[in-house]
Amino acid sequence: MHLYALIIEPFVSYGFMRRALVACLALSLGSGPVGVFLVLRRMSLMGDAMSHAVLPGAALGFLAAGLSLGAMSAGGLLVGLTVAILAGFSSVILVMLLGQSRVFFAMSRDGLVPPLFAEVHPKYRTPWKSNVVFFVLTALFAAFVPGNIVGEMTSIGTLFAFILVCAGVWLIRVRRPEIPRGFVVPALPLVSTLGIVVCGAMIYGLGWTNWLRLAAWLVVGLFLYFGYARRHSRLSGYAEERT
Repeated sequence: MHLYALIIEPFVSYGFMRRALVACLALSLGSGPVGVFLVLRRMSLMGDAMSHAVLPGAALGFLAAGLSLGAMSAGGLLVGLTVAILAGFSSVILVMLLGQSRVFFAMSRDGLVPPLFAEVHPKYRTPWKSNVVFFVLTALFAAFVPGNIVGEMTSIGTLFAFILVCAGVWLIRVRRPEIPRGFVVPALPLVSTLGIVVCGAMIYGLGWTNWLRLAAWLVVGLFLYFGYARRHSRLSGYAEERT
């Protein structure tokens, strides 16, 4: 009788408990196929976001408004999107940090940055010292600089890099047309011009404070180039041979 009162009687006495039971059964039966589909599609991150965010968000909606389908759906959607966005930010930042160490690895082999960045781990064959340097600098930057400023600096730096890429591809096409290319950009003058204009317009919309930060970083970069890279570059001899 005691077990009946604890387990069965609430479902007999209250209609919302019966509806909740049906919803739980439907969710449990649907989660298996959906989870298998996500794993097969290599979308386990989405599955984690759904299991660790959507369901708690639905629970928060239930606590806030009771057994309301709209409130539970809104709670699950908002929390799920928030966790998915944060997971996306984290994965992008991690990939960018790992990619940055590889960029400096190539630059170090060309003599543009110190040899430290070209040293690889004897076992894993990765530029581990470069990774450590960038992880520490990024952690310090994130710890002491407000997040909105970091986001704006990242945006304007990325847009400026896109402008340099658009101009650089066009310049190399004109100055080095004989280089074998795996992919040739069609209508290059138009594509490069549109890329430069669009990125420039977006930079203009970020405001003058970000322009000043970009100018400051450019001064630092030029100082490093003329103070170290230009004197140690292995590409200077190649340029002299071509001239």
